[in-house]
Amino acid sequence: MNTITYPHGNPILICGPTASGKSALGIEIARKSGRCIINADALQVYDTWRVLTARPSETDEQAVPHHLYGHIPLSQTYSVGAWLREVTKVLETIDCPVIILGGTGLYFSALTSGLAEIPETPDHIRTTGNEIRSASYGVEFIRYLSKHDPETLSKTDKDNPMRLQRAWEVHQATGRGLASWQKDTPPPLVPLMSANAVVLNSNPDWLNARIAQRFDNMVAEGALDECRTVMQGGWEPSLPSSRALGARELVAYLRDDCTLNEAKESATIATRQFAKRQRSWFRNKMQGWQQVSLDDQTDISALAGSILSRTDVS
Repeated sequence: MNTITYPHGNPILICGPTASGKSALGIEIARKSGRCIINADALQVYDTWRVLTARPSETDEQAVPHHLYGHIPLSQTYSVGAWLREVTKVLETIDCPVIILGGTGLYFSALTSGLAEIPETPDHIRTTGNEIRSASYGVEFIRYLSKHDPETLSKTDKDNPMRLQRAWEVHQATGRGLASWQKDTPPPLVPLMSANAVVLNSNPDWLNARIAQRFDNMVAEGALDECRTVMQGGWEPSLPSSRALGARELVAYLRDDCTLNEAKESATIATRQFAKRQRSWFRNKMQGWQQVSLDDQTDISALAGSILSRTDVS
């Protein structure tokens, strides 16, 4: 994968935890500069989940060009490699400068540091991996990797069954360890030196209050209807799309397994925990990014102008 040049201006990258105000900031920058927005959120790629994943509204999408939002069926798996390939196509074909915006740290890591070009995992291996993960929550993956790919296991979070499954799948599909593939990582698509990279670093108390309020708003604005639609098609909790924050809790309510208030409380707690993990990841992995604090007193227009003033334009 070759690094792309940017005749219309260097990309602006905006990363931050859930509910931190990324979309509002990105849209303001886009309006001021004629930029378009490319999604870098692993759950906002899925159709159906507009409200529950806080995807841009139809009004926002009409006001500013958006790419890679809501275009993947819920039943389909979607990898960081698939996202990077799609971003490459967008950058090669659009005729405007871009803002790449989202909360999935791995997407930005692949974008700015490169990603090993590992073959796609066959469906039958993915299905078996899902079954193993559901049955053992990662224990069987650890046992397998400790025997066949200890190098990758030593670099993998053993408390993260999805990461363990990914390592298992790669070895099953290719006969080669994930760590070995990663040693052959090509140059990045967007080196940090070619971008204005911003990470939102907001006060946790402010963010937690926004998370609670936003989930109430999601329920009022149609999140339950989205969950009903998904259940009609067959709710499958093992799918990556089912990790949408609040989905499991609202499905439990719709199945009469809990009250709506209990579902809201559980979803809010899970979202706060997720945001905490995001902040930790960004703190450890994005030390070279510009740190920006945003709260209720922030002048979004002024902040957008400040970011634009630091973005080199050819």
